[in-house]
Amino acid sequence: MLVIEGIMPFINPTVFRRALLQMASMKDQHLRMIGLFSMIFGVVLLYWIN
Repeated sequence: MLVIEGIMPFINPTVFRRALLQMASMKDQHLRMIGLFSMIFGVVLLYWIN
């Protein structure tokens, strides 16, 4: 998982920094929805691979 998380800052650190700053200003509810959809996508991807 850390390999996947490290791809964006390695490829384009400027865009990654901008994205983190935008996320810091988001409301908690919006971040929770993004987290929920990310988890669902991850589970579906694991199911599809297996």
